[in-house]
Amino acid sequence: MSNTKILEVADVMSGYGRIGVLRGVSFEVLRGECLGILGHNGMGKTTLLRTIMGLLPCQSGRIQFEGRMIERLATHQRARLGLGYVPQGRQIFPALTVHENLLFGLRAKSESEDVLVKILDEFPELKRLLDRPGGALSGGEQQLLALARALCGQPRLLLLDEPTEGIQPSIVAAMIERLYDLRIRYNLSILLVEQNLDFIRGLANRALLIQRGEIGREISREALADPILVEEFIGAV
Repeated sequence: MSNTKILEVADVMSGYGRIGVLRGVSFEVLRGECLGILGHNGMGKTTLLRTIMGLLPCQSGRIQFEGRMIERLATHQRARLGLGYVPQGRQIFPALTVHENLLFGLRAKSESEDVLVKILDEFPELKRLLDRPGGALSGGEQQLLALARALCGQPRLLLLDEPTEGIQPSIVAAMIERLYDLRIRYNLSILLVEQNLDFIRGLANRALLIQRGEIGREISREALADPILVEEFIGAV
C-alpha cells in the first residue's frame, strides 16, 4: 500500500433535495488500501458513495481523484477516469444475460472484449452462466456478476455498498478472499460500506465511523480486530 492519496474528500455536503445528509465530510483513501465505512442505517453511508460516484450532487466541498477535481463531472466521466461502483442491492439487469450485463460494464468505459476475457478468468464461476438471465442467478452469483461488471471498466478505485447483503456466510468468506487477492494483485483501492464486521475486519486497513452525516472517528486495523472495541464504537452512534 502506498502513501499516495487516490481519493480526497473535503468538506463535502450532499443530500436529497433540501434534505441534507452529509454535513462536511472529509477523509482520504490511499492507493492500494481498503477503507471501511461503518455506521448505523441512515447515517449517510450510501449517500456518501453515491455522491462520490456522481449519482447525487455535491452541494459544497470538493472531491479529488488522482489529483483531479471531479465533483462537477457526470457519473460516466468519473467511471472513465477509473471509479467503479457496486451499489447496494447489486442492481444488475435481470432481463439481460450475464454476458450482456458484462458487456454493459465494458461499454461504460469503451473497453474491448479482451478485457472481458481477463475478467472471466478472474470469475470462472460466471463462464457457465453467460447465457443465463441475471434475474435467474442466486444472490451470491448476482453479487459476483455485479463485481465483475464493475471491474470490466478496469477501475483503480472500487466503491462497494453492502456487498454481503443477502449473501450466505460461506460465500462471504470466499468474497473476502477474492477481493483481497484482487486488491493486492492490481493495487486496487477499495472504499467499502458494510455492516458485516467480519467482512470489514477481513479486508479493511482501517475504518471510519460515520455519525449523522459526519465522520466521527477513525478505527485502526488493530482496533478492528478487537470486537469489543468495535462494538463500543458502533454503539456510540
